Amino acid sequence: QVQLVESGGGLVQAGGSLRLSCAASGRTRFSDYTMGWFRQAPGKEREFVGAINWSGVTYYADSMKGRFTISRDNAKNTVALQMNSLKPEDTAVYYCAADVVRRPLNYYYTESYGYWGQGTQVTVSS
Repeated sequence: QVQLVESGGGLVQAGGSLRLSCAASGRTRFSDYTMGWFRQAPGKEREFVGAINWSGVTYYADSMKGRFTISRDNAKNTVALQMNSLKPEDTAVYYCAADVVRRPLNYYYTESYGYWGQGTQVTVSS
């Protein structure tokens, strides 16, 4: 069993930055997991933000490329999402997810991840 806890959400003005963190604990070989970030805005489906695989290769949704950066620290069992140039449309609850996901094509789907955090709210004001 793996527990994931996100932190770092909050209120920020448009154009600002936030850094989210996700800490993993439990019976986990953290370095084996693909770590994903997803978000869900009110009334919308949960959508892929980005992911980082076991070897540190990152993948991003097109709308996040160039603004968001994912990194991981396997020694600390943590993954971070650095968000820059935030826009009001980035307002959502952000979730961290983990699992052993073999194919990069599957990184983009919520169904590929068996472990989820509780989410952290990010609000971007205009």
